[in-house]
Amino acid sequence: MIFDPIAPSESPRRTERRKPARAPAFARLLRRLGLARPRADIDSLARRILLPTLPISDEEHARIHFHDAGQRLARQEDWARLAERIAKADAARLHTPGGEAAAGLLAEGARADAVAAAGDAVHDARTPDPAGLDALEQVRADHPDSYPIALVIALTHMDIGRAWRMCTAKGTATPDREAHFLDHFRRAEDLLGPFDAETHDAPSLAAAQCALLAARPAPRRRVADDYARLIALDPGSARHLRALGEALLPSRFGTFAELELEARRMAAQTGAHHGAGAYTWVWFDALAIEPDGLGTVDAEFFVDGLHAIAVQAPDQHIINEIAAFCGLTMAPRTGAARLPAAQERARATIHACLDWLVAQHLHELHPLIWSQALIGPGSTPSLPPRRALVTRGRQAALRVIAERFADEIADGCALGFSSAGMYRLPAL
Repeated sequence: MIFDPIAPSESPRRTERRKPARAPAFARLLRRLGLARPRADIDSLARRILLPTLPISDEEHARIHFHDAGQRLARQEDWARLAERIAKADAARLHTPGGEAAAGLLAEGARADAVAAAGDAVHDARTPDPAGLDALEQVRADHPDSYPIALVIALTHMDIGRAWRMCTAKGTATPDREAHFLDHFRRAEDLLGPFDAETHDAPSLAAAQCALLAARPAPRRRVADDYARLIALDPGSARHLRALGEALLPSRFGTFAELELEARRMAAQTGAHHGAGAYTWVWFDALAIEPDGLGTVDAEFFVDGLHAIAVQAPDQHIINEIAAFCGLTMAPRTGAARLPAAQERARATIHACLDWLVAQHLHELHPLIWSQALIGPGSTPSLPPRRALVTRGRQAALRVIAERFADEIADGCALGFSSAGMYRLPAL
């Protein structure tokens, strides 16, 4: 194949929280819609939000566990054991509490050293030492029938190819970077070619095929079908639904109209696993990346999906993700950043969901998730130290919660949180 450079079910019943009668009804309405801010000092009010903080979450522990296991087995050159673990994780549809595929994390750890070394060279506008990839190719030759080994090496090529495409170092011309990118993706396709995802019952293979869309000469014709095959293999994974939505963005391979169509189709096809939540997951990262999608998304359907997710996937990692999305990503915009009227209505509808998410479902704060919501999806270069991210995420979360619940704590009361939900603590 010749590669060419690509062009750039019934929802759970809602329970609304009650506001104290002392606040004027109109002011409460404006605040709920994100159109007005409390007059009180938000930083002072934030100190009355007594929300337990978990700097390292169960999700992070799980991701580190699988990543480090893959890296350790690769360093020990125990490729047979690595292949066995990836295949077993695929067969069991093993995921972290937040929905990340264990097979993908094992493969990520296994290639981490090779990708890091090559990435450093590319960043310095140097051709990576071929010894690393040559060694991996020898491993493949020793295990010609092992799809997990082919997967690890193919994903290594894709990571290095993406590093070339994103390289901004002086002395690297755009055509040269694109040629390197396509060379690595061609090799990845050759490695994956002999292995069929359905035959091997391997969602990781189907996910890798979806990743190859970045180098297809006509990806738009394949994106829906490729992701449909992946989701059919692993319908319980929200991660694949989110990736589908991102792939269908106008800046990638689709349009908002196509994204809306696929979101509704996935809600119908995976309803047994996600209910209306599938619709929300398809739009979730897409709206964070391109807010213009607010002009197309069905905000009420999206909210129904949030309710379904909160009930069906109550892990605190997920609750923090959707709460941070509603509170920060969908926060009010002012001045030149203000959205057109239709988009603004959809944004305000989604932002208002922070109230019931916090009051009924949020038990502990995962600050790094809120930091990522502030930074934006996929933004990782030049990040501040972890401690600064934790502090920034905690401050942002407490401030947005204090702003939404200003009426409840304006009299000096505090808000406490437990597995039973949010509760008021009287002023001392």
